[in-house]
Amino acid sequence: MHPEPVTGATRRVALGVSYVGTAYKGWQSQPGGGTVQDALEAALTAFAVVPHKVMCAGRTDAGVHGINQVVHLDTPLNREPFSWVRGTNAFLPPDVAVQWACEVSPAFHARNSAVGRRYAYIVLESAVRPALESGRVGWVFRPLDGAAMQAAAAHLIGEHDFSSFRSAMCQSPTPVKHLREIVVRRCERAGHAGAYWRVDFEGNAFLHHMIRNIMGCLLTVGMGNQPPDWVAAVRDARDRKVAAPTFAPDGLYFLGPRYDPSWGLPEHVPAMDWLPA
Repeated sequence: MHPEPVTGATRRVALGVSYVGTAYKGWQSQPGGGTVQDALEAALTAFAVVPHKVMCAGRTDAGVHGINQVVHLDTPLNREPFSWVRGTNAFLPPDVAVQWACEVSPAFHARNSAVGRRYAYIVLESAVRPALESGRVGWVFRPLDGAAMQAAAAHLIGEHDFSSFRSAMCQSPTPVKHLREIVVRRCERAGHAGAYWRVDFEGNAFLHHMIRNIMGCLLTVGMGNQPPDWVAAVRDARDRKVAAPTFAPDGLYFLGPRYDPSWGLPEHVPAMDWLPA
């Protein structure tokens, strides 16, 4: 039985959404469909029988994955959190799933209430290209120097003008962002010459293609083509043309936003334990 509308009242509901971005044109809805937002809104509308639109914490590009994307919606319906999860998932494709739901104050805003955003990039270092992980990891066939990459990343911590790492299509009103942390880790595979690498990013916000452009530079350093200090020169040039090419979207995961704990929203979902640690 479908829920009855609550006359004269609306509720704000937050959802945590995971998705594999490979088959989608990115998060944001666009004419012609084919985005994660389109799939989610269609499922919500099918479940609730009335149209629903969502606002997300952070838009992701085509091919980029979401682990704990947070959205909010305003609804006249009164449903238990588990019903929003199970009911919406019944209408979603297999590569998109709502992980949790929580009724929140009308003051909550998925994007504007976020105090930070977290991403992870997974790279396979191997002489042979990925197969099972195709679309889920980036790939380099040359050995990487983790210490050099971490030293290069240190030049990007803090508040900077990130114009050198900004795509021409970026719509942000300012290139100045605050990167709080970049952590480079090698995830060993026993008995194998290669390895998975995980690079974690946390900042207040990110420009379009910013992480993929930073990854291109870090890998250039990691493969020995440039010294770590080169990244500082790229940063200070404020010119996209001096940086490395944009790296593939395949291994990029939006881990989710950070909110003040007072909102009581989950920051961890099971898929986070699936990523190399």
